Amino acid sequence: MSTAREHGNYIPRGPISAVAFVAIIVGISLGIGYVTAPGQWYANLNKPTFNPPPWVFGPVWSVLYVLIAIAGWRIWRTAPKSGAMALWIAQMILNWLWSPAFFGAHAPALALVIIVAMLASIALFMARTWKLDRWSAGLFVPYALWVTFATTLNASIVLLNP
Repeated sequence: MSTAREHGNYIPRGPISAVAFVAIIVGISLGIGYVTAPGQWYANLNKPTFNPPPWVFGPVWSVLYVLIAIAGWRIWRTAPKSGAMALWIAQMILNWLWSPAFFGAHAPALALVIIVAMLASIALFMARTWKLDRWSAGLFVPYALWVTFATTLNASIVLLNP
């Protein structure tokens, strides 16, 4: 009798794989944030009155990246070739593109297009995973709320800086 491991279909399911998955996703995400950190260009932009102080973003995104990674790991270990996993990957790629577009390229309008697509992929991921794994869908609720706020903030910056 052959095993899934012999056919290359083995997916590690234990705590070590969870920690590794989270560490990789959080590491890449924070690395991109570090490389594209806001600078003088961002400081000089007109911002709406509801713009949070700069110190808020690091802790919020750190927590969100852990939640995003846990949700991704849960789907990866249960349905690695599913539409839900494809949506998780899509939202992650869009997430990783946003900072280089906004802070790196100084292109808030391009970043707005990216974040709207990201918000749509987050909502679709949550809808797709609701029956598959409610925990994963639930882990995305704070992320969806924050990205909704961030989309409003991004749109406001576009409008205030023609």
